[in-house]
Formats: sequence, structure tokens, C-alpha cells
Amino acid sequence: MKRIIIILLLLSIICPALEGRIFEMSAFGIKPGATNLSEKISSAMESIRKETGHGDSVTLRFLPGRYDFHSTDALQRTYYISNHDQSEQQAVGIAIEGWENLTLDGCGAELVFHGVIIPFAVIDSKGCSIKNLSIDFENPQTAQVRIIENRGAGGIVFRPESWVKYRISRDSVFEVYGEGWALRPSTGIAFEPDTRHILWNTGDLFYSTAGVKETEHGLLAPQWQDSRLTPGTVVAMRTWSRPAPGIFLYGNTDTRLTNIKVHYAFGMGLIAQFCDGVTLSGFSVCLKNENDPRYFTTQADATHFSQCSGTIQSSGGLYEGMMDDAINVHGVYLKVTGVKGDRSVTARFMHDQAWGFRWGCPGDSVRMLNADVMEYTGSLLHIESITPDNTGHGSKELTITFREPIEIDPERMNIGIENLSRTPEVIFSDNTVRNNRARGALFSSPRRTVVENNVFDHTSGSAILLCGDCNGWYESGACRDILIKGNRFINALTSMYQFTTAVISIYPEIPDLHNQTAYFHGGHPGAITITGNTFETFDIPVLYAKSVDGLVFKDNTISVNNDYRPFHKNRNRFLLERTDNIEISY
Repeated sequence: MKRIIIILLLLSIICPALEGRIFEMSAFGIKPGATNLSEKISSAMESIRKETGHGDSVTLRFLPGRYDFHSTDALQRTYYISNHDQSEQQAVGIAIEGWENLTLDGCGAELVFHGVIIPFAVIDSKGCSIKNLSIDFENPQTAQVRIIENRGAGGIVFRPESWVKYRISRDSVFEVYGEGWALRPSTGIAFEPDTRHILWNTGDLFYSTAGVKETEHGLLAPQWQDSRLTPGTVVAMRTWSRPAPGIFLYGNTDTRLTNIKVHYAFGMGLIAQFCDGVTLSGFSVCLKNENDPRYFTTQADATHFSQCSGTIQSSGGLYEGMMDDAINVHGVYLKVTGVKGDRSVTARFMHDQAWGFRWGCPGDSVRMLNADVMEYTGSLLHIESITPDNTGHGSKELTITFREPIEIDPERMNIGIENLSRTPEVIFSDNTVRNNRARGALFSSPRRTVVENNVFDHTSGSAILLCGDCNGWYESGACRDILIKGNRFINALTSMYQFTTAVISIYPEIPDLHNQTAYFHGGHPGAITITGNTFETFDIPVLYAKSVDGLVFKDNTISVNNDYRPFHKNRNRFLLERTDNIEISY
């Protein structure tokens, strides 16, 4: 017993030292109910930076309670954020910029935001952590309504939920608004009121509220006609805008996000770009609880990783109600626009929502590919220098010089460039993905990817998509080593979306598949292994694979239910298109 007591005493002395310096944010006037919190936190962090030495471990500790942040009082920054709308300035709630070994511990704090604002931005930092808090918005841009009456050709009567701020514009259009923003929804997602599943075979709704008028029971939109929307159906009315993510990570090394709940964001819940190592433990994009009156969470993906390296790990999370995927991991293809001598090219960001950020560094390994057939062309290259077309902010075109001579003729081929050094290993395990739009999880990395022990419950589109596209989304990365094991798939494919050809859809976008001579995904036996999973499905398609060399599907269980009426146009359990070295048994 004496020995145990001595050990405990030693630990009590050592552990505080291991934590480093702890700063109570209440000492800086940052308490629940305070105002102008963004500026106060920024000022406090600058004071703390002056008090601590380089490399010191620092913990910022909050009191439990509600903290309100307003975009009108927030910091202003210029960020170029992948897969989001680009603007000259963004409001930021809490900015962690250029820190090392900083931990922000919310201790259960509820952070509530007003207006269009990025709650957290972590930029060019090392070994930083955020934990034990929630993120929400007082007034989301997504407007939730309930169908009261369906009059057929006479239109739909709907009633906005009590928290929705709306008005009828002068030209008689339904408009929602908030602090510094106003939108006219024209699309949306319909939910079953009791289960919160997305309504069968509806997908994206498109409608017009022109001519809307008040009635005794709600708002009548005479031009909104959809026989599938019966009384009681809940609709999340929205637009396609993505002005701001919940958490933005850029240029960081070893970032950890633990026990965080994102209840809403104006874009993605989390976007990480050009980061080396991100760990999500108990990170969730979710409703507040089972009685939450909202049916939706984020405006787009729950988590998104663009041009990252190291290891991306997401475990123990709940992802539900978001308007896109739970996770999307990919690189960014550039398109060659010109050749300068025998070692340099000009290359361009092509997607409207992905440009202006760092793409590569000297020493990075890259390959060029023929985008028509999605095949590599020429040998491995290494970046000697990379220069943006202006001062470095907001560049759409880069000049890249390589150590080796290039071997392409851009006049004869549609050429893209992939940065192989900015490709991560991925671990996606023990998560639940449910009741969301589009797809469950997207992976596009040649490094080891493990998708294990997850539950994909009514993902509405495909549960897992392995993609690759140098012609539309410009999201790069063939899958060379991926294990999909021990997952449970429950009634995926209740609606149709892009690339959703089966529960697991391996669907690279290849314009000229007929003339392809190699294969995009795989490259060796068992490169993609799907084993030990359970598929509970009402429909036929389970696996679709295109341009794959080395696929194993074995020891999986498939059971068929009558929960919905089958409708998918793919009537094959296993559909293969230009594949080799395939093993299917179950």
C-alpha cells in the first residue's frame, strides 16, 4: 500500500508538469455570457504567447457554459479554402495561427455562432489540439419546414419551424435571412418524420417558391409540385452555397481534435488542407440528441481532407444529417496549361471551389497523367521550384520546375498533374454514418486505407465510393491498398446521386475508357479487399467496380429485406467494367 501511495504522489507531481502551462481563460474575461469574444480570445492568446517560451506546452482552459460569437465582432482573415466558396475576407471566431503544442480545452463549453463565420481556424501550427466542446449556430442557413398539405397541381403548403427567420420578398419568393445574410432556397432534402431517414427515392429536391403566399396553416407555394411529399414530411430547404466551414485546418502538422460535436456549419464540418497528420477521436457532426427538433447538420461534408499527408484517422465518431459525405479524402489534380523548356510547366487549379492554396513544395514527387484515359504518362518527377502566378494569395495558376526533364506533349493529350507526396494513409474506424445526403465515405489515396468496424445506416447514396477525377471535380488519388472490413451497411441507395452505382461503388471518372490500356485503381492482387462485412439491403446492387486490377470480395454476408421497394437501375449484384484479377465469393 505504501508503494502505491508513493507512486500516486509521484504521478501527481509529474502529470501537471507534463501538461505544461495552463491558462484559465476566465482570467482574461472570457466567460460564458461575455461579448466580443473573438477579439478577447485573440488578445489573450497574444499575451500568453509573450509569457511562454518557444516549444512550451500551453493549455487554454474554458469554463463550461455557453459562449456566443458574432461575425460582426470577429477577426477578419483571407483564406482560400478547398471545396468552399471563395471570398475576399472571412470572419473567424478563434484563430490559432503559428502555434506549437497548444491545447484548447473547452471543458464542455458550448460555442454558439451568429452570422457567416468560421468558428475555428488552425493555421501553420504544430502539435495543436482542440477538445471537449460543441459548435453550433443560432440561425442556420438551412431552413427546415414541414409539409402541411399537398394540393397536387395547386402546390404545397409548408410551415417553417419556429426558429427559422423568413420573409416573403417583394417579388413573392420565400426568403430566409440571418445576421449578414439572406438566401432564397431552391433545393433540399426530404426526411421521414419518425425515422429521420431521407425519404425514399427522392434525392435532391428542386422547386420554386415564386408566388408564395400566407395561408391559415402555413405558406402555399403554388409552383412547388411534388407528389412524393406527403403531409408530415420534413424538408431541409437549402442552396448550394458553402461560405464557411466549422473548423478549418491549413498547413498544420499533427493536429488532434477530440470529443468535439459540430451541430451545424455553413459549409463542411471540418476541412483540412495541406496538413500532415490529423487525428479525430470522438469527433462528431451530429444532432444535439435524439429529441433535437432539427433533422440536418452541416451544409456539405462532415469532414474533408484535401492535399494532406501523414495519417488521417477518424474513430468513434457520429456523422448524421449532413448534406454530403461523412469523409472525403483526396488530392488535387492540376491541369497543364503550357510548357516552358524541357523542365517547366504552367499548371492550373480547375475547380471553381478549389484554388489559391499551397499545392506542393520543392522535393515533392509528382506524376503526370493523360486525363482522357486516366493513365500516368512519363516518369516520376520531383519539384525543384513552384511559383504562383502572383504574390501567392489566391493564385489559380502555378509555374512548376522539375529536377528531371518532362516527357509530355500537351498539344496531343489532356494532361493533369498529381502530387504523390501529398497523399495520406487513412484509418476510418468505429464510426456511425447515418441519415445523410449523397454518400457515406469517399477515399482517393494510393497509401494504406483501412475502413473498419463502421456502421453505414441509410446513407441514401452509396455507402463507400472510391473515385478519382481529372475532368470535373479534379480530385486525385487512385486506391492501391485499401481494406474494407467488419462494417455494417444498412439500406444504402435509397436515392440516386452522382457515382452511386452500388452500395460500394468504385467509380473513377474516365472519359475514354475504351482506349485505356492500364487500370486506374489497384495494381496488384488484393489491392482492394472487402471482407467480413454485413450488407442489409432492399435492392440488388452491392458492388460496382470500374478500371480495377486486384479486387477481393469474400466472407461477406448479404441479406435482403422489404423495407423499401427496389428501384435502382443497376440490376446486378456485382457489376464489373474493365477489371482484372477479381475474386468474388460470399
